[in-house]
Amino acid sequence: MALSSHYFVFLLFVLTFVSAALARSEPGKLSHDILAQQEADKVIRLPGQPPVKFRQYAGYIPVDGIHGKALFYWFFEATSHPQKKPLLLWLNGGPGCSSLGYGEAEELGPFLIQKGTPELRFNKYTWNKAANLLFLESPVGVGFSYSNRSSDINELGDTVTAKDSYMFLVNWFQRFPQYKSHDFYIAGESYAGHYVPQLAEVIYDANKKSAMENYINLKGFMIGNALLDDDTDQTGMIDYAWDHAVISDRVYQDVKTYCNFSNSDQSNECNNALNEYFAVYDIIDMYSLYAPTCVNTKTTNKQRRRIEGIAPKSFSKFDPWHKKPAGYDPCVSLYSEVYFNRRDVQEALHANITNIPYPWTHCSDVITFWSDAPASILPIIKKLIAGGLRIWVYSGDTDGRIPVTSTRYTLRKLGLNTTEEWAPWYNNNQVGGWTIIYDGLTFVTLRGAGHQVPTFVPKRSLQLIKHFLTNKKLPSAPY
Repeated sequence: MALSSHYFVFLLFVLTFVSAALARSEPGKLSHDILAQQEADKVIRLPGQPPVKFRQYAGYIPVDGIHGKALFYWFFEATSHPQKKPLLLWLNGGPGCSSLGYGEAEELGPFLIQKGTPELRFNKYTWNKAANLLFLESPVGVGFSYSNRSSDINELGDTVTAKDSYMFLVNWFQRFPQYKSHDFYIAGESYAGHYVPQLAEVIYDANKKSAMENYINLKGFMIGNALLDDDTDQTGMIDYAWDHAVISDRVYQDVKTYCNFSNSDQSNECNNALNEYFAVYDIIDMYSLYAPTCVNTKTTNKQRRRIEGIAPKSFSKFDPWHKKPAGYDPCVSLYSEVYFNRRDVQEALHANITNIPYPWTHCSDVITFWSDAPASILPIIKKLIAGGLRIWVYSGDTDGRIPVTSTRYTLRKLGLNTTEEWAPWYNNNQVGGWTIIYDGLTFVTLRGAGHQVPTFVPKRSLQLIKHFLTNKKLPSAPY
């Protein structure tokens, strides 16, 4: 009889736990408090926004209750069947640059900024056609994300960014538990070559020891034109510039003679040669060699504040390294900075609720120091390949900032076996780029795309993300 009573109590406990779990995960059974939190974050409609049928949410998620650190997010449900689609987190790099200003408003989000009225246009190649799409401004000091303790800004680095982004995800899933069971992926570009693998590693390690309620269903990540290894990234930039007739034979030979990019400190001769190299990018766009530059007098100087201590250590000492990227409309950043600083826009997004004492900018003007930035992310890549995560790397081939040459040198360092050789892939009847499949990693190039790939080839970038999320090879023949 006692055994039966214990069994009944145990069974009751299990049923209670399962019921609670279902209530947390099924949209129709969310608690009143969770529904109220989601409703508070729901974005009804932005000024100048075209009508859409999918839901969007924006607001703050606390990551440190002690210091009042909160990260700002903007989330879009998939355009169709959101309950069946994976969840994709997008991160821009910098470090210190906004995923709203670049990723959402200029690249792959549903609403792209444009000049004039209406201020927003629907992106028919938006990535929320493939996934539920989450944009995060990280770390604090970027965009609308903030901390009540000003000293937090001076303690930022790769480690803090990864830790805070992980806490954001844990707490975001508590606010949106209906997405907790979905396959989860991370994607990003540029300095997100640090952010994305580092966050993936934190999740991967935490999943081994965290309670099931904090388990994140991470399946893989994808990074584009990504900063991964100081030595090969910088070497590839110089080789790419020479090969694309950007620098002279003399400047190229001087850099090759005097610079050793495996070291962070360079000689005066090397620095002089690098000054000549960077001078060329004062008159053309490093981020897209063949795109026009903005001639608007308000945006001709696209310099952002220099951040000391970021990777790569040699190049980041030069002011031109800190220029802001641009797209086909090289002045678009001017429009979005005006837009996101409008009070009616901030109110619609539930942003800037603490009256941050500085304007919203694409790249932070308050972050000036970066405490840690490893010279290479390859050890993390190797670890996560061994851990079975799906990893794709892509590269727009007209980018001079983190060019395809750099990425090929970097991937060669991994020493992976090739399972499918270099071959073209197709978008309809045209070559979209080239691809090679290694044991544990897929590399894809996109023809004619600059640093912000979705800005330049939106249709092909949507094709890319769809194939990544479904783990399907890109078409190897015209169709």
